Amino acid sequence: MSGQVNVTLSVNGRSYALRLEPRRTLLDAIRDECGLTGTHAGCEHGACGACTVLLDGEPIRACLMFAVQAQGAAIRTVEGLATGEALHAMQRAFIMHHGVQCGFCTPGFLMLATGVLEREPNIGDDELREVLSSNLCRCTGYQGIVAAVRSALADLRGKSM
Repeated sequence: MSGQVNVTLSVNGRSYALRLEPRRTLLDAIRDECGLTGTHAGCEHGACGACTVLLDGEPIRACLMFAVQAQGAAIRTVEGLATGEALHAMQRAFIMHHGVQCGFCTPGFLMLATGVLEREPNIGDDELREVLSSNLCRCTGYQGIVAAVRSALADLRGKSM
């Protein structure tokens, strides 16, 4: 027996039939087996948020979940935000408000913020800051990230900042 199992993951609307060891993380499967390297491996302990993806619309740390646990769920990675060449409102806002410096944490922040705003479009400012504090950034000081998420929220609500 090989110690591997068949797993089908639905990532960004595409089905991936994989053969994996049951202990393989969702992060590793997304990056190594699906070839979607936008989801970053940071601390690999769930503390930094660089590996955040959406699982059935909920932000989760892909390093803390086994790939086999995600079978049957809709997984959305940073590669699934844009529609063709048209960037998602969150991506546009991060560019406009300088929410990016080195960029390592950016995919995790994009997915965290997108998931939260899609789930809670009327989230308050304090709650938004609390949510964003769960991901780590070593470069920006968070001001640009917070401004970007607020701007995207306004854009998604149909307002301008």
